[in-house]
Parts: sequence; C-alpha cells; structure tokens
Amino acid sequence: MMNRPFVLGLLAALAAALIASVWQLASRHGVSTSLGPLELNTLRYGLPSLVLLPLLLKTGLLPAGLPRRRLALLVMGGGLPFGALVMMGAQWAPAAHMGVFMAGSMPLFTALGARLWHGERIVGQRLWGLLLILLGLLLFATGSLADAAQSWRGDLLFMLASALWAAYTLAFRHSGLTPWQGAAIVNGWSCLLLLPLLLSVGAPRLLSAPWSDVAWQALGQGLLAGLLGLLVYMAAIERLGAARASLSAALVPLLTAGGASWLLKEPLGAATLLACAIVAGGVALASGALRFRAG
Repeated sequence: MMNRPFVLGLLAALAAALIASVWQLASRHGVSTSLGPLELNTLRYGLPSLVLLPLLLKTGLLPAGLPRRRLALLVMGGGLPFGALVMMGAQWAPAAHMGVFMAGSMPLFTALGARLWHGERIVGQRLWGLLLILLGLLLFATGSLADAAQSWRGDLLFMLASALWAAYTLAFRHSGLTPWQGAAIVNGWSCLLLLPLLLSVGAPRLLSAPWSDVAWQALGQGLLAGLLGLLVYMAAIERLGAARASLSAALVPLLTAGGASWLLKEPLGAATLLACAIVAGGVALASGALRFRAG
C-alpha cells in the first residue's frame, strides 16, 4: 500500500493543478475586463499577507538560518516579480497560452536548475519527457504566431515567469521552511515590494471596477491562489520532491484550455488540444510520475 506522506503529496499536487488553472482563468478575465495587473497583484499578495501576518511576525522577514540568496529566489520566484510577469503576459495572450507555456516549460527550467545547482542528471524517461515537452511547445508556438501577432509577447513573459517559478520550487525544497512559513514570507515581502507602486500610482481600478469583479478576484487571487495555492504546492514539494511535484503541471494545460473555451469563450482548436496533450504527456514523463512506487 502507498504510504501516507506520498498520498498526501499526490493530493496536494492535484489540488495545485486545479488552483493554478482557476488562477490563470481569473487572471485573464481580470486584465481583459475591469482590472489591471497592479490591482490583481495587490489582491493576490495583499490579502494573504493580512491572513498570515501573525505567523510572519513570529517567523520574521529574515528567518534565521535561511541564506539571503535562497530567500531572494523564494520571493522572486513565488512572489511579486513572478506575479507581475504573469499579469502583464495575460494582457497579450489568451488563457490557453498561459497554461501551455507556463506549466509546460516549468519542468524544463526545473530540470535545468537541478542540473546546475545539484548536479542531477537528465537521462532516460525524464529526458524523453523533456523532449516531448519541447515538441509540444514548438507546435503550440507555431500556431500561436500564425493566429495572433500580439500573443508572442505574452508567451515570452509566461516562459520567464515559469523560469522564476522553477527557481522558487528548487529554493523552497532546501529552505527548511514549512509551507505556512514559506507562504507568509513570500506574501509579506511581495507586499513590501508593492508599497512603492501603490504609494506612487495607487490602484484606482479597485475603486472603479464593479464590486462583483473585485470580490471574485479577491477570492481567486488572494485566498485561492495567493494563500491556498502556495500552501498545497509547497506541501507537494515537501512530500514528493521538486521534480515530482511538477507533476501538477501536467494537468494545467488541458484544464486551462478547456476552462478558457467554456468560461471565457476563447477558441479551442484541434491543434491547441494536440499541443496540450503532448505537453501534458511530456510533463508526466519528465516528472517521473510513471515511476511512482509505494514507500
């Protein structure tokens, strides 16, 4: 029988995939209707910071024993710099692109980082999975360039955001922090980074947008993605390791593409579905999902 930490890690990874897709759909809807990147990031990092403030006061912004370089990677990869890239990219590219280019390229960057930092070899099934991901990304990128001249900008920003998230994944794995501590620190630092922007230009659309839009984004950005999403993903890393936690990314392209077609009325062609399936299969191979064993 499978042991309890493994089962909990697998459930956390699946929950992370669902939350990631919901967040991507909410972000695309937000920037294409009544809110902007600054407003969405304010909700994403501001609300979780308030919830986790007691824990942050106890842990501190500079936890003892955590190297400053690793702290910087955590904040950049899981905090405001990551969120800013995603929200800006969502202004140019559809939600399905977010699912494919972010979730698809994340195992590539994670594998590269693990190779550079820890000397992990990329061989066998993992190598074939990464090559399959590359094939899917190339197919999707070719169609994207043909369909929309503007979307390549968003695609590039999504891949840069994915590289930051991979760095965050690897940094948290050896940080010694609990998921709750990691979420408190990342959101706390992100709020501090947001303050100069809010003091200089403010977030005017939070006041002018329909209250229903603000309420739904507060739920999707702040509580679901900013708090619960970070917690379950860090729990998956803690129990499965960085490479296998990226299994959650395998479901994201298909979930986001389907959700974008259903909820946002974005076109969903056969080529998009094929690219999503190829990327998802590559992620499953690269993450070692097919080699899971009890214990």
